[in-house]
Amino acid sequence: MEAINQLDTMWVIIGGALVFFMNAGFALVESGLCRSKNAVNILTKNLIVFGLAVVGFWSIGYAFMFGGSGSFMGTTGFFLSGLDPLTGGEGHKLPLNGFFFFQLCFAATAATIVSGAVAERIKIQSFMVFSVVLTAVVYPIVGHWIWGGGWLAKKGFADFAGSTVVHSVGGWAALVGAAMLGPRIGKYSKDGKVQPIAGHNMAMVTLGGLILMLGWFGFNGGSTLTADGMAISHIVTTTTLGGAIGMVAAALWAWLRMGKPDLTLIVNGMLAGLVGVTAGCAFIEPYSAAIIGAVAAVLAIEAVIFFDKLKIDDPVGATSVHLAGGIFGTLAVGLFGRKSMGMANEGLLFGGGGTQLWIQLQGVAATGALVIVASLVTWFAIKKTMGLRVTAEEESIGLDASEMGLEAYPADRPSLSVATETPAKGTAAVAITSDATT
Repeated sequence: MEAINQLDTMWVIIGGALVFFMNAGFALVESGLCRSKNAVNILTKNLIVFGLAVVGFWSIGYAFMFGGSGSFMGTTGFFLSGLDPLTGGEGHKLPLNGFFFFQLCFAATAATIVSGAVAERIKIQSFMVFSVVLTAVVYPIVGHWIWGGGWLAKKGFADFAGSTVVHSVGGWAALVGAAMLGPRIGKYSKDGKVQPIAGHNMAMVTLGGLILMLGWFGFNGGSTLTADGMAISHIVTTTTLGGAIGMVAAALWAWLRMGKPDLTLIVNGMLAGLVGVTAGCAFIEPYSAAIIGAVAAVLAIEAVIFFDKLKIDDPVGATSVHLAGGIFGTLAVGLFGRKSMGMANEGLLFGGGGTQLWIQLQGVAATGALVIVASLVTWFAIKKTMGLRVTAEEESIGLDASEMGLEAYPADRPSLSVATETPAKGTAAVAITSDATT
């Protein structure tokens, strides 16, 4: 057996571990942006979705994504059986199992995106079934088109680390799910005005956002699949600029549009900037990454406003961040990509014409069409068999009580009111009242 490259293997596994840790970031952001009465439910979904992704991607998904070079999907390697142990990484000398682990963490991320958009009113078992379908079938087919030698790869479509493969796939699926579920009770008034439903813990949101940015260095940097110091350093720089400029642009844009630098929009602006540079992080100049990050952040904020006008309720803004940011980031490769950095065609803004931009647009459209249709069919089938949404009563009392039977913030003790006995002469009277709340 030909020797593997040990440094490449270690870097890919470290990158995969960082992507895995993004599950913690998603859990904190999503639960913090929702109400405390649904925190356990959301945390459970963000935890179990990784296990469900393992089931779907290990059994079927990896074979569909990397099992052969057909134009539409792979057909070999179910349960990783019958594959060369050194075929991991599209020709790189990586162990199959190491490459599988890295790609598995990406698949789980796509499913986690959906969790936030359908939060606070979906039945947990319905979300679980959809997650398996997404990671076993829908995500891998798109992944095969782009990363597995499929028809978009043959056209020259460029998506280095997943603005389309991961983020747009998750974003399209989330959009369909949120639309089919309908808004949360009280989100929109009878005359159509938005009635904000505040999240319960901004510290969790902020910490979760920072964890996600940390994980993004493995998400984008690990996609080199080699321990190439120059390439990784460049990618880490463009990733940092995308996220950092995204958060600054979001703060300024929110200030301009709403009069205040909203923390939740700053966090989502940072994430949108990261999503935006993900497709082209290896192919763009650092200053291009800054521009992409800023534009993606502004687009994400405007997408929140747009979806509210359509009465599509996304409690955490996942659709705005991952779909709007993913589409723009994918198209931005056709604008800012450089041949000197590995692109087949120079970007439009560097004199390359519209060739690459047209290829990118085809990929965006094809991915959207597939995921929308597949999500509609899957969500509809689940609705007819299991049901999608909890009852109004269950939603009102909270999914922690109605579905989970466990509270995130239980009272430490029952409500009590205790007054001391009449104090001795010369001492102060003390009254103690404690009203424990959930």
